[in-house]
Amino acid sequence: MIARPATSSTLKEINLRTVLDVIRAVPPVSRAEIARRTGISKPTVSALLQDLLEMGLVSETVRTELGPTYGALFFAPRPEAAYVLALDVGARRLRGAVADLDGTVRIRRDTTVEGMDAPRIVLAASELAEELCAEAGIDRSSLAHAAVGVPGVVDRRDGRIWQATNIPSLDGFIAQDAFGEALGLPVSVENDIHLAALGEQRHGTGTEAESFTFLSVGTGVGAGLVLRGELHRGFAGAAGELDSAVDPDHFDAQDPCAASLLHFAVELLPEEAAAGPLTTEQVFALAREGHPGAGAVLDEEARRITGYLAPVAAVVDVELVVLGGGIGLNGDLLLDRIRERLAARLPYPPRVEVSALGDAAVLTGAVSVATRAALEQILTLRFAPSGHRRPL
Repeated sequence: MIARPATSSTLKEINLRTVLDVIRAVPPVSRAEIARRTGISKPTVSALLQDLLEMGLVSETVRTELGPTYGALFFAPRPEAAYVLALDVGARRLRGAVADLDGTVRIRRDTTVEGMDAPRIVLAASELAEELCAEAGIDRSSLAHAAVGVPGVVDRRDGRIWQATNIPSLDGFIAQDAFGEALGLPVSVENDIHLAALGEQRHGTGTEAESFTFLSVGTGVGAGLVLRGELHRGFAGAAGELDSAVDPDHFDAQDPCAASLLHFAVELLPEEAAAGPLTTEQVFALAREGHPGAGAVLDEEARRITGYLAPVAAVVDVELVVLGGGIGLNGDLLLDRIRERLAARLPYPPRVEVSALGDAAVLTGAVSVATRAALEQILTLRFAPSGHRRPL
């Protein structure tokens, strides 16, 4: 690849991003402090600030708490310059949120989509976006980008979804185009567990870890890998599909998902099973009461979860595992069991903790992706040739 020389336009764009990063990191900040932190000359900083003011990304303010500042102005981000939409698509619920450019969620709501096929869920997402904006008093046209979390592997070439069987018509569905057309927005579609890992990295248990695994265990099992601070999607976008690593001849005895766990629990909890269909909530409640059969079920679940985690930890040597999902969130009963088994199998076992975000992990990651993309759109538009510019 031949390196191209930097132009004045590219240098200005780099400097503009640098100044904006400083303003977003330590607001409100003065012109002089921006110049000191960036090494950019004060006249150039002034010109860049004018650009950011015209773009609506920053605003001028004062700091009365400092006393006399002799007319010095300070600059802060304008989170209301644009808004983003975050969606978490599940077989039963569609979760949605609208956030500003700082990532602050202005409104969130869940709606039932059980039994709907993929095209109908897309329509429900469009309806939900309208309702969220109306309730929050946000102009629908101010939405700049949407990020959508979906079950299954997202093909990085055309946005199709694969290995998604829990939602009718989702497998093979061109989600990128469908959501974009229905919402009238640029859209990023990502595997839901990958987004959950990004959410934990941004605002959850993984904030201090450079490399960690997010393992969701509930109705299904999936993992998200953050390595050296970056989400690892893999060559085809299928990183974290741990079910594929299990011997299919012994899958039922290794799978830690809810259905497989309950199938095993029937033998140890025959009286409870005879009274009606067992639920994972019931099993965990019995275990907290000291029921020996339920305790044995959780021992088995810890063995299965360890079986999924140990190969990942051995290969990529992550420092942390974050457990999520309906089963994974029961850390009071599972953590010690899993830690002991990992310590027995691995010379350098990772730390194991429970998600700090719960069912908001996917939405939190979606907000992070959408705000980053929205800012990129605004900045790129500023430096696009005049003939290629279009309003957001």
